[in-house]
Amino acid sequence: MDGAWRCSRRSIELTDDGHPPYGSGVAELVPRGPFSLKAAAEFGFGPHRGEAFDGAMRLAFPVDGGVGHAGAVLWQPASDGPVNVELQIRGTANPERALRQVARVVSLDHDGEGFLRVGDRDPVIGRLQRLHPGQRPVLFYSPYEAAAWSIISARRDAAQAARVRSAISERFGATFELAGETMHAFPQHDALAALPDDLDGLNAEKLARLRALARAAQAGELDVERLHALGPERAYAEVQRLKGLGPFYAGLVVLRGSGFADAMLPTPEPRVLAHAGRLYGGGGPISLERLTEIAERWRPFRTWCTVLIRLAGDRGAS
Repeated sequence: MDGAWRCSRRSIELTDDGHPPYGSGVAELVPRGPFSLKAAAEFGFGPHRGEAFDGAMRLAFPVDGGVGHAGAVLWQPASDGPVNVELQIRGTANPERALRQVARVVSLDHDGEGFLRVGDRDPVIGRLQRLHPGQRPVLFYSPYEAAAWSIISARRDAAQAARVRSAISERFGATFELAGETMHAFPQHDALAALPDDLDGLNAEKLARLRALARAAQAGELDVERLHALGPERAYAEVQRLKGLGPFYAGLVVLRGSGFADAMLPTPEPRVLAHAGRLYGGGGPISLERLTEIAERWRPFRTWCTVLIRLAGDRGAS
């Protein structure tokens, strides 16, 4: 992340009135390379789907490391320009860590100029970049939340899963007022580990898996730094040790929760293979092996290119 962003005008003030500390402040994230906040807000990720963009992107999340929560409102006054972040802190979360997490979620922790150079090498990617200017992947708030969402949403409708997640967040997480909207952040590890047995929408097996996930997160097994140190292949294998996270969901945690910019799909994803087949082969879906060969020219942004192909194909604008 070094050199890819800077912070300014940050001021965090904590109360001492006997309640948990609260803080608020303003910071600035400066993109390197094209970045569109509107494109990020309309990306749709996890439980956040189909939300209209009104000029602000709102985030609410448990802060990395298992301590406290943060809420953030992101604004971008000018296209490709700095992103202003209004940050709120609940508990004893580190505001600098929370801000870095915000940058990771919207992929501002990477140099987008390098992504443009991939488009120079690959005409297909270059055309998609021009059709979707400033588009970068938007991640889950953390591998921990991606894993929790995987367990909650497995074998159930996404809208129903989103309601269950919202109910858990409202009851056990933290609440923020963000640019006129109320948002509930998912609970931290300790609260998730202590979930009661009477939660609607979660059977005994899912509850047990969420509690086990929370304990693994408390032990640091899902820390972004740890997964990055392992690398995507080893991280993918490690995540599958958690019950309920098979190959598909492990890929979700590693690619969409950890922020690897340069990794390949660990398992075939039919939509990506179909879109790539149309873009590169002119016919039906290609194999994952063929996609892996094509993706060699995308380094070091294979994840970003894969996401762009999926997004453009799903929107019919490729």
